[in-house]
Amino acid sequence: MSELKNLLANNRAWATRVERERPGFFSGLTHQQRPKYLWIGCSDSRVPANEIIGLMPGEVFVHRNIANLVVHSDLNCLSVIDFAVNELKIQDIIVCGHYGCGGVTAALAPSAGRVFDHWIRHVRDIAKFYRSEIEIESSLDAQSRKLCELNVAVQVVHVRESPILQTPSARGVTVHGWIYDLADGLLRDLTPMIDSVRALAPNATVR
Repeated sequence: MSELKNLLANNRAWATRVERERPGFFSGLTHQQRPKYLWIGCSDSRVPANEIIGLMPGEVFVHRNIANLVVHSDLNCLSVIDFAVNELKIQDIIVCGHYGCGGVTAALAPSAGRVFDHWIRHVRDIAKFYRSEIEIESSLDAQSRKLCELNVAVQVVHVRESPILQTPSARGVTVHGWIYDLADGLLRDLTPMIDSVRALAPNATVR
């Protein structure tokens, strides 16, 4: 319980500091939400969306799940995209993965029969489809890094091809693919390489 009290104390200190540095900040937040970006990222606690891109609360709309997946049957994620595009009028969507992702690494290993394995089956399908690109890497760590990048690429395609982005209201929306390196704290833009990645078609035969 004492640790939770520390969190509450930290919150009060943070709120006091923000209000001192930016008077009226919180009252402004209560009246409107105008983020410029939608961030679709991993649930990993080491990748806090706002902090690593230097933005304050209210400046980025965030959706997170294990391995930053965009699945056509995930109404949670699709609802977030819909709200971002049609209600918040966001023009830039960022799909951000990260090296060292536990979900991606687990997808390279046999299933352990957990609920978690059901979710990352989507990543396992990507790993099988791009097996030749991944197995050319000499170490498990390098293979995991490659799969992290390919996973971002596929999820960007999923966002681009979602019904939401096919509507006239989504005209002008741009989807970006980024990856974060825990080792140096830096983001890298993968968007230029995404169009050259072989598409994982919905009816593709996984090898």
